[in-house]
Amino acid sequence: MNRKNIRQFAAEELGLKTGPYEFVKTKEEMGAAAGRMGFPCVIKPVMSSSGHGQSVMKSAADLDQSWELAKEARGDASELIVEAFVDFDYEITMLTVRNGKETAFCEPIGHQQKDGDYIYSWQPAQMTALAKERSQAMAKTITDGLGGRGLFGVELFIKGDEVYFSEVSPRPHDTGMVTLITQSQSEFALHLRAVLGLPLGFTFYGDGASAAFKSQKDSYAPSVDVDDSVFTENSFVRVFGKPESHVGRRMAVALVFDEVEKALEKAKTLITKIKDA
Repeated sequence: MNRKNIRQFAAEELGLKTGPYEFVKTKEEMGAAAGRMGFPCVIKPVMSSSGHGQSVMKSAADLDQSWELAKEARGDASELIVEAFVDFDYEITMLTVRNGKETAFCEPIGHQQKDGDYIYSWQPAQMTALAKERSQAMAKTITDGLGGRGLFGVELFIKGDEVYFSEVSPRPHDTGMVTLITQSQSEFALHLRAVLGLPLGFTFYGDGASAAFKSQKDSYAPSVDVDDSVFTENSFVRVFGKPESHVGRRMAVALVFDEVEKALEKAKTLITKIKDA
């Protein structure tokens, strides 16, 4: 999960294509690196998750705000990564599973983020056969290099048929929750099967989408109110049962099985029918 270690490993040892980047420890170093990267550029702590501490510097005027956001993030903000903004068409998650004997891939997952955190995802992401082939090859290279068993969420930027490495999570991925409705074995089941050394075969049922419900209040005894209209023939909700909530924390996910565009629009509607109780 350490962005410095994984980026250097991917780019410098494995030779995977990435955008330009620098690591910094002080605000002055960050400002100088941002000037070299050009604007906009992306600022991230070397270790965090769900977009915490991540921001886009649109100009030098954003220096103080980006610095403070990164330093307040959970995880390790002793060092930051400054990334040039990659001119990509879209980004995907390539869920990649290893059980010690074989590597399997789920259909590519498209997603939309806000402040570095997932809001919607859909499967499959529409991409060319060549881009998909290159994405799988890159995902296999990084996961083979890391080794181990389990499911990895490999995040990639796609520009035409070109593929750029972004990040990898050594665990089920938030955008991969869409597999709860699109596959016979969800990402969670595949992670467990991989760790246990079981076969990785699964059936992709068809297109689907997910939408995250984020709490709007702080509570030590949270509950979620789900309108009955959410439960239709091809949609349902999974409530995570977290022991506490805070503003912006994901507490549930709406899932829809349908053609991607229809599923995504419906998921966006359904998520408005879930409220903090």
